[in-house]
Amino acid sequence: MFQTIPIERPSTPLLDSIQSPLDIRALEEKTLHQLSNELRHFLIYIVGRTGGHFGAGLGVVELTVALHYAFNTPDDQIVWDVGHQAYPHKILTGRRDQMHTLRKPDGIAPFPVREESQYDTFGVGHSSTSISAALGMAIASKMQEKKNRTIAVIGDGAMTAGLAFEALNHVTDTEADLLVILNDNAMSISHNVGGLSKYFARILSSRLYLSMREGSKKILSRIPHAWEFARKTEEHMKGMIVPGTLFEELGFNYMGPIDGHDLMGLIKTLNNIKDLKGPQFLHIVTKKGKGYGPAEASPVGSHSLSKIEQKNLKQAQKPTYSNIFSDWICEMATKDEMLVGITPAMREGSDLIAFSEQFPERYFDVAIAEQHAVTLAAGLAAQGAKPVVAIYSTFLQRAYDQVIHDIAIQNLNVLFAIDRAGLLEDGPTHSGVFDLSFMRCVPNLIIMTPSNENEAKQMLYTGYLYDGPASVRYPRGSGPGQPTEATMKKLPIGKSRVIKRGTKVAILAFGSMVQAAKMASEKLNASLVDMRFVKPLDIEIILEMATQHDLLVTIEENVIAGGAGSAVNEVIHNHQINVEVLNLGVPDSFIRQDKPTSMLQECLLDDEGILDAIERRLTQLTAEAAGHN
Repeated sequence: MFQTIPIERPSTPLLDSIQSPLDIRALEEKTLHQLSNELRHFLIYIVGRTGGHFGAGLGVVELTVALHYAFNTPDDQIVWDVGHQAYPHKILTGRRDQMHTLRKPDGIAPFPVREESQYDTFGVGHSSTSISAALGMAIASKMQEKKNRTIAVIGDGAMTAGLAFEALNHVTDTEADLLVILNDNAMSISHNVGGLSKYFARILSSRLYLSMREGSKKILSRIPHAWEFARKTEEHMKGMIVPGTLFEELGFNYMGPIDGHDLMGLIKTLNNIKDLKGPQFLHIVTKKGKGYGPAEASPVGSHSLSKIEQKNLKQAQKPTYSNIFSDWICEMATKDEMLVGITPAMREGSDLIAFSEQFPERYFDVAIAEQHAVTLAAGLAAQGAKPVVAIYSTFLQRAYDQVIHDIAIQNLNVLFAIDRAGLLEDGPTHSGVFDLSFMRCVPNLIIMTPSNENEAKQMLYTGYLYDGPASVRYPRGSGPGQPTEATMKKLPIGKSRVIKRGTKVAILAFGSMVQAAKMASEKLNASLVDMRFVKPLDIEIILEMATQHDLLVTIEENVIAGGAGSAVNEVIHNHQINVEVLNLGVPDSFIRQDKPTSMLQECLLDDEGILDAIERRLTQLTAEAAGHN
């Protein structure tokens, strides 16, 4: 058991000899415990250096070794749900010496990526996709008459999503050779781990049991009612000793639960399973953060680990936008007893901790079920409650139909607090850079983008009071440090704030980009407007700036395509105004993982990039004007 993160690289002679799973399969079984121990030690060390997802990987060390030992990867294909737990997999599949580049540009991606390795069979990042993807892969293998196996590894949290059960429901119709491994680290079922459950798992997966079962089926099927009676008796017996009746009813051969840290037991069970035909379901129980004391004691707090380095204490003391939201919703809940807080498994991330403790009867964590979260809010709003849905931008994508169909069409009073809007170091699976584009085209919905902490508070209040659906989108981390006013004030809908008036260039900035645009505004003596609202736009200020300046610049931390800048372009076009427009934002490509500051720089969304982009356009306009003379 490790209690601290090592500063020096640990000695891992056996792990260092592994260049691919072929090397694992060449080892004797008795050496695999040493490999697992070295892998766990190295994982603790390397994530301490790089930062990243931590507890989940520690919990599947033995499972990862067992899978690559029992199966013929990469011909046999493993799909890791979400990918939080895939670091051990990456280490064992030829990327050990590159793990120090984790989450760095051109380095190891924080999630499985098909372009990175043939062992990363499916790109993941969002929860609950593994069974659907693995089923599709298994069906494709069957069509091509391949003899390989497909394995989906999914956590108990990911199993709460409807997508997982949609896939499970479909499996039985396909009769695909698919193995689903449920990695269950919930404490509530830990008592099922023991000799009895191991015994039944071995029995239920053994060739003797399965051959007897099939032989009995053939014989009893000839006797009227006998097989039906025997089948029900078997189900009742299995239901008494294992919690797998649901999966049996869905067409799986269920085995478990077994100890996911019993390496030899895992290998024996996987060897029993791997040649079986049809859908198989193995239920294992693990401990998140296994082997690292602080992570075992606080699995939620150790879900992701920050890089070990000296912190900027002044920066750390500034409240984050999530903190501002937390303070606001608690204050608002004391004023309105109809306020309800909803989150899809992001209590800590969205900072609903205080709200959940102070107002437990009005707090709903619906698990990883974004679609349900939004329609639940719709049902609440339809009966007079005032729901606030706290959700990450990247996860709101999963509930787009519900936003339109269940909220907007009915014009219901639901407030979306959209966190993590903008570029994130986890890369394209987690960056929230599409919400302005996919939300602004929805009728009845208003969209606000705060540029500082006080605006965030006042916009949340404004959106809460608005008669209809409203959204406030804000980035991860801290703002510029603007103190919040004690009094909550309703902002005028669709009105911007002019920060500075200048000449020749007008900068219309949205949300986080207001601060980034200030240097360009000062150096170019440009007008600067905090637009505040993406929908409805302040058309009056757009027309004023367009008619009084030579160049109109829009800046947003969102994709340019269909975003806030596109909305401004539409206003200019509809009013037939002849003015040059420069749209700055995230280009039409997926921005790979890096530090957010570097990602912004790549997109010309840092202060230097904004200034340089505007100066280049001004130079171009000057050259074009000279050419016409």
